[in-house]
Amino acid sequence: MQELTEQSLRLRDTALSWVSSPAAWSQFALLVVAFLAALLVARRLRGPLTRLLTPSEEQQGPVAKTRRFILIFVPLLLPLLAYAFTGIGESVTRSLFGSGAVIAFGKRVFLFLAARILVREIITDPLMKLLGRYVLIPVAALYALGLLEPVMAKLDETIVPLGNLSFSLLFALRFIVVGGAIFWLGRWSNDQSAQFLKKQEDMRPAMRELTAKAIEIGIFGVAFLLVMNIMGISLTSLAVLGGAIGVGLGFGLQKIASNFISGLILLLEGQATVGDYVELDGGEAGIIVKMGARAAILETYDGRWIVVPNEDFITTRVVNFSDSGSANRYEAPFSVSYDTDINKVPALVEAAVAKHPGVLDKPFPPDCELRGFGDSGVDFAVEFWVEGIDDGRNKFMSDVLFLIWNALKEHEIEIPYPHRVVELSGSIETRTG
Repeated sequence: MQELTEQSLRLRDTALSWVSSPAAWSQFALLVVAFLAALLVARRLRGPLTRLLTPSEEQQGPVAKTRRFILIFVPLLLPLLAYAFTGIGESVTRSLFGSGAVIAFGKRVFLFLAARILVREIITDPLMKLLGRYVLIPVAALYALGLLEPVMAKLDETIVPLGNLSFSLLFALRFIVVGGAIFWLGRWSNDQSAQFLKKQEDMRPAMRELTAKAIEIGIFGVAFLLVMNIMGISLTSLAVLGGAIGVGLGFGLQKIASNFISGLILLLEGQATVGDYVELDGGEAGIIVKMGARAAILETYDGRWIVVPNEDFITTRVVNFSDSGSANRYEAPFSVSYDTDINKVPALVEAAVAKHPGVLDKPFPPDCELRGFGDSGVDFAVEFWVEGIDDGRNKFMSDVLFLIWNALKEHEIEIPYPHRVVELSGSIETRTG
């Protein structure tokens, strides 16, 4: 604390000396000129740079992505130009006056402004924005004021005891910054690899998921080892922690371990993967939208999400309606009047149903079959195959029934409805007033 007080007094004395020094006033003037020149140049360059770095929406290649990435740093143009012009002014003032302390202070201020713009306008990731707001900006402010070294020395001297371990506040701060940056980089790399794998349509969905999980485990495993190595933490000291984790897996975490292994089995065998519509013994049914290390998420037709442990897919009976994109068969029943020439119905209905763009010719084309003779009419049913399932997005059954209705009406074939004959026994007496 005493060192900080002494440093503050030195800053005050330096500021007072600058006020009464002609060389300092000359440097202040150069700072103003450098900033105004940077402002003018930045205004002139911002428009052309933005147009040059903005690709069209159709361009999605590596060059277009690189241009979009560089474009987000355009707001840093002003402080960086001011820093560059100030550096030129610093060399001039040192050659003329033998001193450039004010210019050096101005350069540090422009770096602080650049850090502030970076955090406020450019960084969008929540974790990096948090680190920037509470670490980068305070560090840049201390550096601008010349207080960074004494503050770091004080943090390094402050020891925090934790059982048999102890560490300084500076070590904890570095650990947070380095760990956050490395794990953010790992998450970014994992997202990029996942997007790349999604585009590989030649791979089976299950294999894509398995590869993505393997890459994710590898990336974060390497990130963990890097953090331990950079911070100088010996991996042998984690042996006790590893033993405790092993005991936990044997007792309290056995369900988590079981679900994790079940998830790997699912990805390896490919019996159920993202995009499949499944129905479990417990009544859960929906489309698999995500498969995690512990559980899978099913989305029902009404938009609800159901979290199902991976173990349930292994130990219970699961009905998969769309495994590997296989086709599904549906059946649309209908009836015609007894006055109809039923020999014409199958060909008529099959031709009408085949017009639907979603109805397949393979494995079988539409097949209309006579099912029986009902109370009110002759019962038929047409079987048809489609790619996918009849859900909220696909209305196969509804569309096919419309096609059948229109085809029968077009050929004046009556669709019967129940008739009832009421017989009255005895005479009906009519009373007159």
